[in-house]
Amino acid sequence: MSHPLFDLDGRVGLVTGGNSGIGLGLARGLAKAGAKVAVWGRDAAKNEAAVKQLESLGAEAAAFACDVTSEAQVVAAVADTLARFGRIDACFANAGGGLASSFLKMSLEEWESVLRLNLNGTFLTFREVLKHMVERGGGGKLVATSSIGEICGMPRQEHYAATKAGLSSLVRSLAVEFARHDVQVNAILPGWIDTPATKPVQEWAALNEQILHRTPARRWGTPADLEGIAVYLASDASRFHTGDTIRIDGGYMIF
Repeated sequence: MSHPLFDLDGRVGLVTGGNSGIGLGLARGLAKAGAKVAVWGRDAAKNEAAVKQLESLGAEAAAFACDVTSEAQVVAAVADTLARFGRIDACFANAGGGLASSFLKMSLEEWESVLRLNLNGTFLTFREVLKHMVERGGGGKLVATSSIGEICGMPRQEHYAATKAGLSSLVRSLAVEFARHDVQVNAILPGWIDTPATKPVQEWAALNEQILHRTPARRWGTPADLEGIAVYLASDASRFHTGDTIRIDGGYMIF
């Protein structure tokens, strides 16, 4: 049984990009703490698999097809989530990404595509969920998945790093504006996490060795390492914790 301070029974958590990787780790944490979980994703097969996994943990779960770069799809997905669960108590804007590209050869479309996904997608998701939270009253939780890339230089991923830094500024501003509505807004900064998206890095022997050498934990993180912070930020334990960026990186940024 969850400690009462971290008990999410009766609450609804939404995770965008929640059908794999870090997003699924966040969703699993919410499910284990008793929350009902809504997963948004673009891949129907992954959505279905994620729901089955969450249900195996005893949670009520549902998936909704949504491309967060589409305003119409985000509006519809919020409506569908509310129709299914009746409320959204915690929203994790996790959908994001960006492929490496030489800055000198980076096209404007490449640059803008990453901004649309990482920044516009979070903006649209938070805006629509906040409308519900403010109208309903009673507070809520917003959490953005940023990255340690907002702190350290990321060659060939300048577009990705810029969007992640932007997310943390967005979080701080929203935390101030919506504090009067008892809404807490924070960002998670994962370090090097073992997901399908990071497999090419793990297979690059020299870079993988450098990452492990610099990480005091001496291992890659896993999506399971994000479960605890998801529960904390969705629970009453964090009601006085807002406008923060929280690193989950095995000590990478302090060594």
